[in-house]
Amino acid sequence: MKGRVYFVSGIDTGIGKTVAVGMMCRALQLASCNWISVKMVQTGCDGFSEDLDAHRALAGVGRFPEDDEGLTAPQIFRFPSSPLLSSSLEGRTVDLGRIASSVEECARRREIVLVEGAGGLCVPLTDDVLTADFVAQRGWPLILVASGRLGAINHIILSLEAAKARGIPLAGVVMNEFPPTDPLLFGDAMNAISRHLAKMGVSCPVVTLPESSGNPPPQTFAELFQ
Repeated sequence: MKGRVYFVSGIDTGIGKTVAVGMMCRALQLASCNWISVKMVQTGCDGFSEDLDAHRALAGVGRFPEDDEGLTAPQIFRFPSSPLLSSSLEGRTVDLGRIASSVEECARRREIVLVEGAGGLCVPLTDDVLTADFVAQRGWPLILVASGRLGAINHIILSLEAAKARGIPLAGVVMNEFPPTDPLLFGDAMNAISRHLAKMGVSCPVVTLPESSGNPPPQTFAELFQ
């Protein structure tokens, strides 16, 4: 039976996607789920994906056989920038076919595959394809990582609208409390999400990643996969 694939994106770069994915992996590990995470495109490193190492550490596991096979980090580029720029600096293009086939193979072997994107939904992968276009073509449900920092509401709504325009189903939203923000701003962002989801006619979990990410309740993230 083919496993379920979820795409995890953020409203911006540096929003906490990697930690959020790691906490999802931990919840799945504690639930005895046969899971794996994939870093769709990794920039700023050479060899193996640093983000995948973070996922494994937060879940309390070592590397998987799929890691050694290159299935979980199908595209790695050295320069820390957008995938489009980083690949062009190496005289390469992002191999979308390799990404798709790697995720498909992981889904063939595992119950749940979490695919972490690079940056936000509208980051270009090639001259012609945005991340959101690639995800929409595959029908992967979206888990959006957001925060309550100043300016987040605009980015949250833009991301939700970009997903809606492409028919990307929304599996859930993770609100990252780190770094801590003014409680009024955080509460306002939470209210904005609730209002906009209601306006869109979407019902999905909105969970919180606490400021101290060492031991959040596993059931918090398990809600995203029910």
